[in-house]
Formats: sequence, structure tokens, C-alpha cells
Amino acid sequence: MRKINEPDLWSPALKNVFKKFKKPHDIQLYLNKLKYNSKYECSSPEMVVKKKRAHCTEGVFFAAAALRYLGFEPLVLFILASYNDDDHFIALFRRNGFWGAVSKSNYTVLRYREPVYKNVRELAMSYFDMFFNSLGRKTMRAYSVPVNLRSFDKYKWMTTQKDIAFISNYFDKVKHYKIVDKKMIHSLSHVDKELLKGGLLGSNKEGLFKPKKKKLSAN
Repeated sequence: MRKINEPDLWSPALKNVFKKFKKPHDIQLYLNKLKYNSKYECSSPEMVVKKKRAHCTEGVFFAAAALRYLGFEPLVLFILASYNDDDHFIALFRRNGFWGAVSKSNYTVLRYREPVYKNVRELAMSYFDMFFNSLGRKTMRAYSVPVNLRSFDKYKWMTTQKDIAFISNYFDKVKHYKIVDKKMIHSLSHVDKELLKGGLLGSNKEGLFKPKKKKLSAN
């Protein structure tokens, strides 16, 4: 795919990594090999390369930057979880009119999605049954409209050495689509033990959200 000619945006370190990617799945494979970052910080794609680690948010910003290098728009979607789990981010890409996603996650089942989804809702909903906490509770509650990270270019979000948590905080302000109501939440089943085990395969326990063992609420 043609690369967008934006020479002022790419540092040598990012170019050295991004030039190895031929397709979105290559980005996913790179993220899978990175150590999961359990620290409360939000590093830029440049610093992800330098530190060789990333959590969900850092990973998705890296993915968005890498997708941009491949010629896609740097689109990010936010998935809102219940109070008893971590939220999640995915980087979107569109090929032949269909949507796919790349993401970094401590759960094996919350990562790549092939570009086979007709619209953003279909893509977002593909995560629902796989979106569970370490107790096996399904916790996805809503998803946001996609945000184009080009709007943050003035902050040099791809190469700065400063923390870029302000970008993830921005998603609190955008429109969200609720996907379950109280009745639905109370009727949700636990995930199978085999799926829970597979989802946590190779996870960094220090980076896992520690849910409270309380009766299921509507949040």
C-alpha cells in the first residue's frame, strides 16, 4: 500500500521500525512481542520503540501511527468497560470497504480483527463475547465514535518524549454508543473456563486489572 508522504512526522527510530511493516497484521505481530507495560503512564510511539514495552493505550497509539505510515488514517476507537474492568482501545483500518483492527492487550482475544466487518459497530461488537475480566465476567458496555489522531499532530504525539495521556483522556468527551441495558447485564453468562484460560495465556499478571469479587451490578 502507498505510504503517505509526511517526512516531518517520522523520526529515524520510527521509520526504522515502520518500514518493516507491509500490512496491518505485521503491526499486530510486533505488538504481541512487546512486553506488556504495567506502569501507569502513556508513552508515545517513539518511546514505545525505545522502551520495548506497551500497554493497551500505548500500543494502540503505536498501531495508529504505524497504520498511518502504511497509508491508512490514524483512527482509534475506545471501548468502555464496566467499573470492574479496564477499558480498551483499538486502532481501526479499512480495506476494500471493510473494517479491521489492531490492538495491544493483556488478553489474547482482544487483539487483531480481520477487515471483514461492514461497519464500525459490527467491528466493535466482535469484541463483546471476548471482553471479560479475570473473574470471567463479560464487561463491555459501550464504544466510542472513531477519533482521528491527526488532530493531535501539533503536540507531536508520535515522537514526543512527554506523556500523552491527554489523548486517551480526550475520549471521555466524545460520543459513545451504549450496547447493553440493565436486564441484559444481569443475564450475562460467565465465560467458559477454557476460554478464560486461553484469554489469559501469557498475560503479565502485574498489568491485569484486579476485579472485585462482588455481586454483578448494572455498571
